[in-house]
Amino acid sequence: MTCMLVSLSGLAEAADAADAQRQGSEAIKITAKRFEYSPNEIHVKKNVPVVIEFTALDRLHGFVVPQLNIRSNIEPGKITRVTIVFPDAGTYDFHCDIFCGDGHEDMTGKFIVEE
Repeated sequence: MTCMLVSLSGLAEAADAADAQRQGSEAIKITAKRFEYSPNEIHVKKNVPVVIEFTALDRLHGFVVPQLNIRSNIEPGKITRVTIVFPDAGTYDFHCDIFCGDGHEDMTGKFIVEE
């Protein structure tokens, strides 16, 4: 199973995200706050680049997709962009890996990848 991950910052981040969108990728905005991602269920297409724009509303959070070995920090006050190409249809779980208090274990979500 192969995948692509791009995590960028600054002006290059905006330029690369815009370039990925022009090439047919989908942009999805996700907020992270104590104990939840919103939305926490995202439907995407197989082999179509997805640019995820994370915003942390309260503190530092993590983003991990274990099946694809993808990990990124989500810092408050910044937009974190991660580009993923899902190679196979199915469900890919994600979660926060930076402890944020009681309820942290519920900070999860899933990508549902369709053909």
